[in-house]
Amino acid sequence: METTFREASADPRTAALPLAHLSLELGHLYMDDFAAGPVRLREHFARIRPWVDAARESCAGAVGRRPRISTCFLIDDYFTRFSSPAEVVPQIVEEAARAGLVIDYLARESACAEAGPVRPAQLVEARLVPSPPPGSTGSRPPATETGWLSNGERSPVDSLAEAMSETAGWRPPREIEARRHSVFLDVELWDEQHGRRTWSCPFLAAVWQLLRLGLLRDQGQEVLRPAEAPQDLPGSWDALAPLVRLNPGAAPFAAYRTFSVLAGRFLPIEHAVAVILDQWSPEEAVLRQLAERARQEGVALPDGVRARVEYLFTGPS
Repeated sequence: METTFREASADPRTAALPLAHLSLELGHLYMDDFAAGPVRLREHFARIRPWVDAARESCAGAVGRRPRISTCFLIDDYFTRFSSPAEVVPQIVEEAARAGLVIDYLARESACAEAGPVRPAQLVEARLVPSPPPGSTGSRPPATETGWLSNGERSPVDSLAEAMSETAGWRPPREIEARRHSVFLDVELWDEQHGRRTWSCPFLAAVWQLLRLGLLRDQGQEVLRPAEAPQDLPGSWDALAPLVRLNPGAAPFAAYRTFSVLAGRFLPIEHAVAVILDQWSPEEAVLRQLAERARQEGVALPDGVRARVEYLFTGPS
């Protein structure tokens, strides 16, 4: 009898997720939007409807057959708590339907930070690989210590110069991959007060994109599994599953690509999301899995994560 011993960590247990061709985000809802009443939602869905149709048509053209497209909507229950699922969710579904739109999945933004025993934000933070600016000395603490991540080289600070000594003088910040001129951005990932960490809106938005792209795993397993919508929606957000499937016939939540139709006020946040995604390293096993699935389906899939994320911004900023 021959016995073979293997380390548990050596087992190929990277879960494969069902995938749509496109994850189409129909908006975010903040407390201010809800406070403005159903009219605000009605205007939003009516405004984005033509762009949603265009995104569907574009995806169908790229896929070359009937595409699998799922829609999603994000509720901000992380920074502010307002109303309840029992009151808000039917209102969103009704106003979307009035514009001819169906919301397949509804997610709570707090789930990007904490979803039961899983901490998606921590999973993303653990795989950040900040790009070192050319000529940097490594004297600046890493992003995981400071909570700040940039897309280039910050202006130097002469705080350690001796009194009366000459200083290097001011130098401008510089974007690493600038095209002629720099667009430098320094993104706050989190802050801490009284020992409690609060993730920033851009960081949670980056987590949201990675969840929609099916790129996150917790020890090889799925991070967010959609729950069926309860017959009676609860009176508190904590009692609602992190990710709820509102449409039983929906295509899978995760997709090869994401497309978000958002108000212009989200532009700075999504710029920060791009900076984070550019410096995030996916698990090789997950990347290979997605690439093989795409190859088998004849789907063109960019190598870079950021290239799988697209937007359309509407309305005033």
